[in-house]
Amino acid sequence: MNRDRIDRSVSPQFKILTGSTQRASVGRSRWLVCLAAVLLLGLGATAPSRRIVLFLGDSITAGYGLELSQAYPALIQQRINQERLSFRVINAGQSGDTSAGGLARMDWLLKNKIDVLVLELGGNDGLRGLPVEVIRKNLQAIIDRAKKQYPRIKIVVAGMKMPPNMGGQYSREFEAMFAALAKKNNAALIPFILEDVGGVRQMNLPDGIHPTAKGHEIVAENVWKVLAPVLRSIDSPVTRS
Repeated sequence: MNRDRIDRSVSPQFKILTGSTQRASVGRSRWLVCLAAVLLLGLGATAPSRRIVLFLGDSITAGYGLELSQAYPALIQQRINQERLSFRVINAGQSGDTSAGGLARMDWLLKNKIDVLVLELGGNDGLRGLPVEVIRKNLQAIIDRAKKQYPRIKIVVAGMKMPPNMGGQYSREFEAMFAALAKKNNAALIPFILEDVGGVRQMNLPDGIHPTAKGHEIVAENVWKVLAPVLRSIDSPVTRS
C-alpha cells in the first residue's frame, strides 16, 4: 500500500508497515540473511540437539529500523539462553509481508525441522482492508502446512488490532480472528503483541509506526509470557557441564 495513503488513513499509534519500494530492499536483504541462517542450520552449523523456534512475521518481527540483535526475536533468544533451554530462534520476519506472502514462503521454511512456530502476520492485510475470512484462510493454511510437515509442532498465534478508522465491525472481527485461530488449532495466543507499545509515542520510532529498541523489549515480554510455558512444556533446561 502507498505510504502516503497509510499516513492519511491510519492513526499513527496503530500503523504497521505495509511495504514501500524503498523499504522492500531492506526487507529483502534481511530476508536473505534469515534464509542463510536457516540453510546453515540444515548444514549442521548449529548444535543438532537444539530445537527450532521460527518467528514468521512482518516488520514487527523483522525489527524494522533496528539491528537484528535489537528485534524481539533476538531478545527471546537471550531469554532462552538465560534459562538454558535448548532452542534456537530463527527470525523469518519480512517488512511489508502479508498472510499470503508468509504462506508463499512456507515451502522453503519447512525444509528445515521446526518445533515451534510463532505466527505474527495479518496486520498488513488488515490495513489494506482485506476480508477477514481471506486473512483467516491464509493463516490457517500456514498452520496446516506446518502441522502436516511436522505433526508435533507447537503453534503460537500473535494477535493484532486495527485502528478505529477501519470501522468498528471490521476491527472486532479482525481481532477475534486470532483468538478463533488459536482455539481451533489448540495454539497459544498472544492477545495483542503490541500491548503497551502501540500508541505510545516514546516506544516507537519517529515514523510513529515501528517499535524502538525499548519498544521491542516490551514486545519481547509480551511474547515471552506466552511462549515460555510452551517451550518449557517440550524441553527442560540444558544440563550444565
